[in-house]
Amino acid sequence: MPLGPADLAAIWLTIKLATLTTLLLLVVGTPIAWWLANTRSRLKGVVGAVVALPLVLPPTVIGFYLLVSMGPHGPIGQLTQSMGLGVLPFTFAGLVVGSMIYSLPFVVQPLQNSFSSIGPRPLEVAATLRAGPWDSFFTVALPLAKPGLVTASILGFAHTVGEFGVVLMIGGNIPEKTRVVSVQIYDRVEAMEYVQAHWLAGGMLVFSFLILLALYSSKRIKPGWGN
Repeated sequence: MPLGPADLAAIWLTIKLATLTTLLLLVVGTPIAWWLANTRSRLKGVVGAVVALPLVLPPTVIGFYLLVSMGPHGPIGQLTQSMGLGVLPFTFAGLVVGSMIYSLPFVVQPLQNSFSSIGPRPLEVAATLRAGPWDSFFTVALPLAKPGLVTASILGFAHTVGEFGVVLMIGGNIPEKTRVVSVQIYDRVEAMEYVQAHWLAGGMLVFSFLILLALYSSKRIKPGWGN
């Protein structure tokens, strides 16, 4: 078999990481996207820029600062240690945190665009029917933003699957704990095991192409969005 137990373990860990990261990003990113789509605060530009930083920053820069902040002497590391959780670097939990930050704009921006396209009229109609803000959000805004939710979910999952720099900086290369597919490909190439590397890289290539084909065919996003 071209793929060994280590390859299969990396694939399973990648799927688990991408699934959990996407679910958490939808929970965290949806209110951020809603606020950005509707606020008139002067902080909108600042928050939007912070959310979009992973689009322009090298992954190693993000990974480095996360490693420092989550380390034993960093603010996040000191907090997690005081809570009895230890430190996050080189753990699966650390990978999840890093993946959420790295994939945040790929979830928030499609949702923000979808919320912005709704306009105020549907919510005003809901208010005339005595629907409260929470009722209007869950029964009107979210259903109308379904295409954005689908796009955000797919992009968040796919982007997390393709991570390398951030996960390597934060998680290292621990088998069955932090070694994801992208790192496994690097290991195979470094060991000159090109057959296994071809299988893993080819699978990533096909997966990425099918994701983009589905999104472009459905006209949910335009080519050139993101990076």
